[in-house]
Amino acid sequence: MEFEFSDDQRQLREAVLALCAKFDGQYWLSKDKEGGFPEEFYQAFAKAGWLGIAMPEEYGGAGLGITEAALMLQAVAESGGGMSATSSVHLNIFGLNPVVVFGNEDQKKRALTPLIHGETKACFAVTEPDAGLNTTKLTTKASKSGNDYVVSGRKIWISTAQEADYMLLLARTTPIEEVKRPTDGLSLFYTKLDRNYVEVREIDKMGRKAVDSNELFIDGLPVSAVDRIGEEGKGFQYVLHGMNPERILVSAEAVGIGRAALAKATQYAKERIVFDRPIGMNQGVQHPLARCWAELEAANLLAFKAASLYDSGRPCGSEANAAKLLSAEAAFRTCETAVLTHGGFGYAKEYHVERYLREVMILKIAPVSPQLILSNIAEKVLGLPKSY
Repeated sequence: MEFEFSDDQRQLREAVLALCAKFDGQYWLSKDKEGGFPEEFYQAFAKAGWLGIAMPEEYGGAGLGITEAALMLQAVAESGGGMSATSSVHLNIFGLNPVVVFGNEDQKKRALTPLIHGETKACFAVTEPDAGLNTTKLTTKASKSGNDYVVSGRKIWISTAQEADYMLLLARTTPIEEVKRPTDGLSLFYTKLDRNYVEVREIDKMGRKAVDSNELFIDGLPVSAVDRIGEEGKGFQYVLHGMNPERILVSAEAVGIGRAALAKATQYAKERIVFDRPIGMNQGVQHPLARCWAELEAANLLAFKAASLYDSGRPCGSEANAAKLLSAEAAFRTCETAVLTHGGFGYAKEYHVERYLREVMILKIAPVSPQLILSNIAEKVLGLPKSY
């Protein structure tokens, strides 16, 4: 059993950290205050070739694994960019995997190459206001119009839709009452986000202001049959294919933002003098920080175990889900501890840790809730009756 990264993987991490160093805490603080997509950061990553790290080489990608992609995104979060930085490039890393695996040659060329080069942006349009995690109950419809489709419905919490040119869209092509299983009858499309038919309404939210979240109102959007990925009615299975890698990447990002917060808190504890001694001499300050390190490292081991399993073609669902659960909890506790270590200054934006705490909250919620993870592990690993 090997717990060390290769020389190439370590060099990858160092190269990403060096690139991120050009976008320091002040850059992300200004984005947090003013909003606006971090285009300079995004284009720097595109120019360096990182946007296609896990995409096939024949379309301009690097053809590397989820392990390398997780290392990259973890370094991005750890650099101080947090979830604002990772979310600006996250979809490029693996969001279009259903196109890679199930798309035809023409679709891959049209979708992947411009995305890798930073020439286009895409969003992932699956979640709906009244469906939540119960994806089989989504109501957005793609009705046949000759050989093509017309789509109407609503989507919510769609990241980067203000900037996106295209969307990976899941819609029901066969009514749920007409299919044998509720997972049937859903189809996946990679299509133009045409604002003549789609109203994109931004949601004012708690954190991660640099990367917009939106509600989409889709009214009669024409979609060509050539934009359908794979077979009609198989879209749910195609989306499932990318869920384990997404959990792994999010886990790595969580550890990264936790490490960023821990570094800030540790440095402050060394420098802050109270009662003629640094507060870091006090076990009441030391011990919470030490526990945070231990919890982050444990979560990190599970995340990269899941990544190794995935890259070797072995089942990794339970490990990926557990890694997401543990890394989100460890990152949240670390960010909270970082704020408390700073005392009153932890509440001030200039020290950055309050931003980390606001941003890390999303990892407690998305892309899957801790309750659903625990229910899934209880069923799949422990053999208990299904509870949902």
